[in-house]
Amino acid sequence: MTGQLDLYGVFLPSFAGLALFAYGVFNVLAWALDKVVFYRLVWHRPLFNLALYVTLLGGFSVALNWFQR
Repeated sequence: MTGQLDLYGVFLPSFAGLALFAYGVFNVLAWALDKVVFYRLVWHRPLFNLALYVTLLGGFSVALNWFQR
């Protein structure tokens, strides 16, 4: 994954934009899991949320690298 994002003259790594996108998807997914009462099955909610976010971020990163070929 190479490149930079230009945000009004401030250059950010493309991974930062990907992390923000993954955070938005994570928030929607966490809201949906809360509505269907999935979190009653989870032992440690903050740890599960961290693992979910890292999994989403890694998956989006791999998918972006695969599509850029």
